[in-house]
Amino acid sequence: MQALRNLATTPALRWLALLLLCAAYLQGAFVKATDFASAIAEMQHFGLAPAAPLAVLVIAFEFGASLMILTGFHRWLGALGLAGFTLMATFMANRFWEMAPPDRFMAANAFFEHWGLVGGFLLVAWHDLRAQDERTEVQRTEVSI
Repeated sequence: MQALRNLATTPALRWLALLLLCAAYLQGAFVKATDFASAIAEMQHFGLAPAAPLAVLVIAFEFGASLMILTGFHRWLGALGLAGFTLMATFMANRFWEMAPPDRFMAANAFFEHWGLVGGFLLVAWHDLRAQDERTEVQRTEVSI
């Protein structure tokens, strides 16, 4: 059991978990960047205007927030950003309550799967902020000793 615990707490596995959590956003940004016409069409499909500048912002945001999470640079902020982005996109793209079967079934599944991503990002932010608080407390203790 200790060997499994040791494996599950390695930095490499943690980074892999963060990469997997960000994978859809990295892939989405890459696809939008390499097929910008489709990125604009996606913005227009959801009624977002001006479509081209918003597509650029989404690409930059998805890449930037993912890199913040993966590098640890203000990881909590990147995670909260992607949580909020996912929440908004979920309500925009997966409005299952307005759909008829069979589309409703798949949209409802996607809607609740995205809530899982939101929860994952909130946990990343929570853990990162807690770790910062713990480091700050240790520094205060060392200074006062």
